[in-house]
Amino acid sequence: MHFQWYPGHMTKARRMMQENIKLIDLVIELVDARIPVSSRNPDIDELGKNKARLILLNKSDLAEERCNDAWMEYFKKKGYSVVKVNSKKGGGIKSIHGVIQEACKEKIERDRKRGILNRPVRAMVVGIPNVGKSTFINALAGKACAKTGNKPGVTKGKQWIRLNKNVELLDTPGILWPKFEDQSVGLKLAYIGSIKDEILNTEELAAKLCEFLNDKYSGILAEKYDIEESDDGFAMLQEIAKSRHCLVKGNEYDTEKAAKLMLDDFRNGRLGRITLEFPDEMDA
Repeated sequence: MHFQWYPGHMTKARRMMQENIKLIDLVIELVDARIPVSSRNPDIDELGKNKARLILLNKSDLAEERCNDAWMEYFKKKGYSVVKVNSKKGGGIKSIHGVIQEACKEKIERDRKRGILNRPVRAMVVGIPNVGKSTFINALAGKACAKTGNKPGVTKGKQWIRLNKNVELLDTPGILWPKFEDQSVGLKLAYIGSIKDEILNTEELAAKLCEFLNDKYSGILAEKYDIEESDDGFAMLQEIAKSRHCLVKGNEYDTEKAAKLMLDDFRNGRLGRITLEFPDEMDA
């Protein structure tokens, strides 16, 4: 399966971010806690060099807690400020204002020495599609400022949001990058819903996820769907279709419906807390 999704508005969004970066003090990058490295756009490091950096492990409630802690250590060692957040339920949001001030303390001190007082920190919020930027902004602002949706590509243009007298946020559209050098990155992005399902083979995708879960989280699928686990992802998909009575005409098993159901259960945390990549693999 080959993964690529780079619609025209992403090129425009990237250009807009490059134009606005000179106005920015801090880059707040949201990543998905289940795939903290694969959900990072490699262009962001180049875009945000010489700026203060804050990484938010969003959807941390969907990932294993011990893995969240390991990933926090991983990014801190690389010099980033890091916070675990769950934007939908507000987890970790209260600590963000303090972390922003801490990450920008050099800039605030420089302003003070120049006699510039109370100039707000200007932060650009960046991340790939469907990582939860708009939900995070609304949670931080305490009101609906940004459009949200559970499909990638909801935010299309830039939007300045004044949180308070200390912080202004620039919301940006989710952007991927033109070419995935490593197709396993595309696979993980497809698992979490950052690539439109409409352009994917969902049965093949779900079968591969079944195989990963059988390997790393043995017993989860057996418990959830009352099936026998095996090394064959398509066989497990058939079992899920059978268990959930997903049928087409002629009483054939509807594996496409089973695939969508299984992916939806994974993406919404109904299979439990699952992490798809681990810091020790990155170091290896």
